[in-house]
Amino acid sequence: MTRTQIQFPDPLYQRLKEIAEQQDWSLSEVMRKAAEHFVTRFPEDPQPKAVWRFPTLDCGGDFVTDPASLRSEAEAIFQRSGS
Repeated sequence: MTRTQIQFPDPLYQRLKEIAEQQDWSLSEVMRKAAEHFVTRFPEDPQPKAVWRFPTLDCGGDFVTDPASLRSEAEAIFQRSGS
């Protein structure tokens, strides 16, 4: 086991001491249990963060179209509409 020194704000230290007394544990036990609980929140082998990419839409074709290429289609639609 490794021995270390930790500094706590007084209110936190007092609360930890109260918990230790209530549970009939030493302050060291309280700190070990707290640390064990804390490390479970962080996986040992974190997954690499995916690189964010700008969302795209599949519109089935190009966004930009030369209007001249649509002229014959537009005229056909105009003729069918009877106008």
